[in-house]
Amino acid sequence: MSPSTSLQDIDAVRFFSEYLRITGVAHTGPEKAGDPRLIGKRLGLINGGYWIGMWSYYFGRLYLPGVHLINVGSEAVQINFMQMHEKGLPVPPASNIEAFARYAIELVEFAQVDAIMITCSTMNRSYPRVQEAVQAYGVPVIPIDGPMMERAVEHGGRILVVATLGSTVNSTQALLRETAGRLGREVSFDGVSVSEAWERLAAGDVLGHNQVLEAAIRAKLAEEPIGCVVLAQLSMAVFMLSHPDPVAEFGVPVFTSGQCGFERMRDILLAK
Repeated sequence: MSPSTSLQDIDAVRFFSEYLRITGVAHTGPEKAGDPRLIGKRLGLINGGYWIGMWSYYFGRLYLPGVHLINVGSEAVQINFMQMHEKGLPVPPASNIEAFARYAIELVEFAQVDAIMITCSTMNRSYPRVQEAVQAYGVPVIPIDGPMMERAVEHGGRILVVATLGSTVNSTQALLRETAGRLGREVSFDGVSVSEAWERLAAGDVLGHNQVLEAAIRAKLAEEPIGCVVLAQLSMAVFMLSHPDPVAEFGVPVFTSGQCGFERMRDILLAK
């Protein structure tokens, strides 16, 4: 779905001002403010689409104050795997995985990043190839939803995995099973795909997106016992802006990659 809001409805000066406050502009020096232990660190963020870079900037600034954030990615990657999914072909396609490997090498060679995070849940399947591509440089790589899956598995109970984009479902569930196996834990989960929330977000209706997700979570909680909720995509992390205390509100934790992924990256960067 394309944005429906007319540009005439937007305060353009405020839009560009706020945008630049979050993203900044390209620079070679360290960030001017933040956690002294993080200032001077550079993080490469590989996104599945240009637009999701705003989420990477926002949550990166929130949890990694002082880190120089360097984003790469394009809509072409997302369009390609969405088209493959619509045709019933394997997702993500090998061409996308190779594109992510090239992005990773560019981040290391052009920007000398200290670590790399793959922010796209559909593209978490690219993690081994991306890791291989930069292994010789000694740069750590993580998929953003890996730490979220670990927390969900460690929390225990039946996990509700919520997605809004169909192409994400298989990659997310595969990572959850792999994480449980690596941790030596049994995992029980149920999945729900809420395409209406994606459509609301695509139209710029963040509050509507959050309301649809809330309704889906409440409906599932009323059907069966759930130990925790996982929101499969980074874009879904805006749910927490409307529901900052999910345990108090829903009785169970709601894990997002926007929080869990950047918190883990903080630990990685502090250890370097």
